[in-house]
Amino acid sequence: MDYGKFRFDKIKKEKESRKKQQTVETKQIQLSIVIGDNDFNTKLNHANKFLAGGDKVRVVVRFKGRQIQHKSQGYEILNRFISGCSENGSSDKPPVEEGRNLSVLVVPLKPEQKKAKAEAQKKENNNHKEELQ
Repeated sequence: MDYGKFRFDKIKKEKESRKKQQTVETKQIQLSIVIGDNDFNTKLNHANKFLAGGDKVRVVVRFKGRQIQHKSQGYEILNRFISGCSENGSSDKPPVEEGRNLSVLVVPLKPEQKKAKAEAQKKENNNHKEELQ
């Protein structure tokens, strides 16, 4: 066998395998405990867009100065953010404290999980309509 042909075939196989790979990036969104509602919703929309595209999102709440004493507010903001992203992603672990930061990683849902969630919501809506009648 010709070595040149062997190298050519090997390079061709490597290119094909790279085409099939999906690269997942980790995007980061920074929040503060004094964030306004509109700013929060804007960042939530960005996160949902990233999750719909298949990227992971790392949400960080930064504490500045004496805000570090109010960690409970940081947990509330992160929990609100996670519940807002629930249609496109989920968090496997609880928020982690890292110095003056509080962070959580939100991973996108798999297509099967999205279908199951949509079906559960349809059933819930149907049950609610029956109760009203």
